[in-house]
Amino acid sequence: MFGLPAGTRRRTPGLTREEAAQQCGMSATWYTWIEQAREVSISPQALARLARAFRLTRAERAYLFDLANKRDPDGDGGAEELEPPAVLIAALGGIHPPAYLLDRHLRALAWNAAAAELFVGWLDNEGAATQRNLLRYLFLNPQSKALVCDWQDRARRVVSEFRADHSHALDDPVMRALLADLRQGSAAFASLWDEQQVLGREGGRRHFNHPRLGRVSYEQLAFAWTAEPGVKLIMHVPVAATDTVAEA
Repeated sequence: MFGLPAGTRRRTPGLTREEAAQQCGMSATWYTWIEQAREVSISPQALARLARAFRLTRAERAYLFDLANKRDPDGDGGAEELEPPAVLIAALGGIHPPAYLLDRHLRALAWNAAAAELFVGWLDNEGAATQRNLLRYLFLNPQSKALVCDWQDRARRVVSEFRADHSHALDDPVMRALLADLRQGSAAFASLWDEQQVLGREGGRRHFNHPRLGRVSYEQLAFAWTAEPGVKLIMHVPVAATDTVAEA
């Protein structure tokens, strides 16, 4: 598995400390100290090399970083666009209210017909111009300001949640390109990003001025997709008409 010479006789199975250290790209002394649980400071990058060298599963890797009390620099996966499995897309189709999947770059990976009807300019046929990206839609498509009630407050929260969720992954090339495009194309985004606010993701009431449906209100729910960290299922459950009137 590791490309070592065949036929080497070993007293015990597995790698020697020297071989393990070489696979991890660190000195044998440093690796030995880590193995012996000495009081040493190991960087997240070194832990990531160790996880790759030992072919750790996703759960094992997460456990390693939890034990070390470090944040995994690759914790949200790679920069490539994900392909949701067919069963997940089928599940979206079985959800009656608007629902969609967002990846860590806030790209919509899949959505149902109700979401396409609600989010004009993003998830409908016109949305390809924004690369189905929620941030690009909010800040680079004028339709978003007409659709989303309290646009300024909603935009500030989305930016703050995005920074909180992915501040450790801002060196990702896809993330850097996205931020550069948004800063260049939207003074509003540049101003909000420079505020450096962070907020935890919360659901709650969402209001829209839809060009065909009129004013509509929903309760937003967010669920993590455990098979792929960073991907979330977002649902908008319609608010009863009586509830909407009472709130207004």
